[in-house]
Amino acid sequence: MPDARTPQVPDKPSLDGLEDRWAPVWEDAGTYRFDRGAERADVFSIDTPPPTASGSLHVGHVFSYTHTDLVARFQRMRGKHVFYPIGWDDNGLPTERRVQNYFGVRCDPSLPHDPGFEPPQRGGEGKSVKAADQVPVDRRTFTRLCVELTHEDEKAFEALFRRLGLSVDWTQQYTTIDDRSRAVSQQAFLANLERGQAYQAQAPGLWDVTFQTAVAQAELEARDYPGAFHRVAFSRSGSGEPLHIETTRPELIPAVVALVAHPDDERYQPLFGTTVRSPLFDVEVPVLAHPAAEPDKGAGIAMCCTFGDLTDVQWWRDLQLPTRPVVGRAGRLDRETPEWITSERGREVYADLAGKTAFSAREAVVAALRESGDLDGEPVPTQRKANFFEKGDKPLEIVTSRQWYLRNGGRDGDLRQQLLDRGAELDFHPAFMRVRYENWVGGLTGDWLVSRQRSYGVPIPVWYPLDEDGEPRHDAPITPAVADLPVDPSSDAPAGYEESQRGVPGGFVGETDVMDTWATSSLSPQIAGGWGEHGGDADLWSRVAPFDLRPQGQDIIRTWLFSTVVRAHLEDDALPWRNAAISGWILDPDRKKMSKSKGNVVTPLDLLEKHGTDAVRYWAASARLGTDATFDEAQMKVGRRLAIKVLNASKFVLGFGSAPVEDVTEPVDRAVLAGLADVVEEATAALEAYDHQRALSVTETFFWRFCDDYLELVKDRAYAGGAADAGAGARSARAALSAALDVLLRLLAPFIPFATEEVWSWSHDGASVHRAAWPVAAPLREAAGDAEPRLLGVVGSALAGVRKAKSQAKVSQRTEASHAVVSAPADDVALLRSAADDLRGAGRVRELDLREGGDEVVVSDVELVTEEA
Repeated sequence: MPDARTPQVPDKPSLDGLEDRWAPVWEDAGTYRFDRGAERADVFSIDTPPPTASGSLHVGHVFSYTHTDLVARFQRMRGKHVFYPIGWDDNGLPTERRVQNYFGVRCDPSLPHDPGFEPPQRGGEGKSVKAADQVPVDRRTFTRLCVELTHEDEKAFEALFRRLGLSVDWTQQYTTIDDRSRAVSQQAFLANLERGQAYQAQAPGLWDVTFQTAVAQAELEARDYPGAFHRVAFSRSGSGEPLHIETTRPELIPAVVALVAHPDDERYQPLFGTTVRSPLFDVEVPVLAHPAAEPDKGAGIAMCCTFGDLTDVQWWRDLQLPTRPVVGRAGRLDRETPEWITSERGREVYADLAGKTAFSAREAVVAALRESGDLDGEPVPTQRKANFFEKGDKPLEIVTSRQWYLRNGGRDGDLRQQLLDRGAELDFHPAFMRVRYENWVGGLTGDWLVSRQRSYGVPIPVWYPLDEDGEPRHDAPITPAVADLPVDPSSDAPAGYEESQRGVPGGFVGETDVMDTWATSSLSPQIAGGWGEHGGDADLWSRVAPFDLRPQGQDIIRTWLFSTVVRAHLEDDALPWRNAAISGWILDPDRKKMSKSKGNVVTPLDLLEKHGTDAVRYWAASARLGTDATFDEAQMKVGRRLAIKVLNASKFVLGFGSAPVEDVTEPVDRAVLAGLADVVEEATAALEAYDHQRALSVTETFFWRFCDDYLELVKDRAYAGGAADAGAGARSARAALSAALDVLLRLLAPFIPFATEEVWSWSHDGASVHRAAWPVAAPLREAAGDAEPRLLGVVGSALAGVRKAKSQAKVSQRTEASHAVVSAPADDVALLRSAADDLRGAGRVRELDLREGGDEVVVSDVELVTEEA
């Protein structure tokens, strides 16, 4: 309950400038600083999403990060020591591409380190620099330039988040490419390698020909892509009769290894076990059965090529077929004629295809099929689904290469079930988001591909010994000691070797691949929480792990959430956190998801300056977790009106002075406290269930009733003619007003932190509302006694009826009424009688005629006192 200090209330309270006033105060006072001495049971730890530190933040960040901050502020006021760090994800392809254009450089890991290198340019004016014009630099230098550029972005991001009022502990920051993050990533990888959970394999995998890197299943996007069905004839061995298939990729006919149909398809059962000859290239391939074949698709029998799509990979693996790839990493057909094409015709046809892109090779093959008579009819245009890298613009190819993998249940049924069980242990908010996790885990087709053929990232920490012929022994990797991490094998030599032995027979060669960015981000709890040897803090880890909350977007359940669960399961045999709070998307007025790639995002700083932070936070808080919300400035205007009303109503209430809550005696005063007790319980239960929207709604609804009805009902009684030493009725009103305001400010503090902090400062020297105890219902109920919370609503309805009559008569609300009839159900009439004096005073009605009848409160026969009277 409020203290007795005389409030210092400004003459004209305003929202303007509150952000600039209070943000530095909070920082200097350490208002949101984590207490390192707190026991684990008293800690609430948050695995905060590290935003990508390239480009700019958008309104979606404001939306989701506000949701997280609501939780942090609530838990802090509940008495928890909140561990709320912030990270910056500066490890990834967007940063790499931006640095290339900004500095005019490209990374070449084979180059020796040049500590004095200066880039040829700084700026680039947003223009793309051709690879041929980029100056090659070693990876250590490239990483330095990436860190330099992202550091400037991070400062801008921090300024915006501070303006947004995020109550993060700014002393707890990290980046995903700093020394500690690289060391944690490498230490976890080495532990996985030692336990057999990380491995390398020569295998078919998805490949982006533009970015020249392998792509993981979690990074795929299925998009419509124009194509055409080609009906092509294979020759049956012996009979020479044609067997037609339909394909959208005829350029892969030289890579065909089998024709596959469903085992129950009667059309092809007689052919299983026989062979056919491919058109143009004359290669004998078997006709085989597999249950994944689709009898009702096309001709019901399909080519299995190595490799056209992921189904080909499945058939190739299950049926133990040979590997005959023709498409290389550049997306072009191999320049050398494959050894399995032996006919003179086949070798001539292939010679015309060698080195062509897949598109050009397709045109050439179709022309050759048409000339040979093996094309039945003309191609039929269609829209086919093709896999794309989420950042790419060309369909992915499947090429065979040596890559690193981490076991994730995609090829191990027992591990898959363990990870499904982990998902069942995790509390999802909202609960329906769990099915997205389960669908993803259940649909995995392979282990997690963690290596990338990129320049900027956390290096995979292994070297390979070279045999006497200078060939690397990939089956005998050399690993560093944990104490030596982080390392870069492209510029560091392994223990026992000299740099002069790099690339020399009998020496060593460093792994040039880097880890998938998710391989580092999946360790965000460990990085932020102090796990690991390099810069680690075992004491901190013991106080924050497992974390209490992972907040994130719904679109990265399959990537960030799942990968973090995998790492914690493999490392600690536990969940990384107890709860996952999943935000929805922001939609533009056309109901399309806002994203930078679509160009429909809104700049957050403009909104914050235009409407004020509290107003923008109000809009964000008005949407539930997991629910998409339309960008709506009208809602921000509502939030600004609420924040302004908090200032003005608080000034009004504090102007009456205060009284101890024990002085509350009047029925309507006790009723407002009883109703507020219900609000406290409902808002608290909602926030405990991660339903911030419900908590805001019930609190805001009561606040407006408090302002519009209760203040109007009791202000004359509270004023008491201006007497400082007023009677019992005035003291009762003042006590109820100050007690209710104190509770309402604390209930609203997580949502509109600047306005509530400003008001709190008027009557609480040096104390922050954000460190005040979250309100509880018991003291309010004790003061309310057996009061009926409905009383305020009933009397408020009657007062509204009186006001309506005056408005319809076009007279001032201060105009007196000599008489008014109020009809209501019997129970409501009893409530009205208990507050009749307040109703008469607020409505300026000399005589009230209270009558039983009807189903609701109705005011009639209002007789106004005219000037003549």
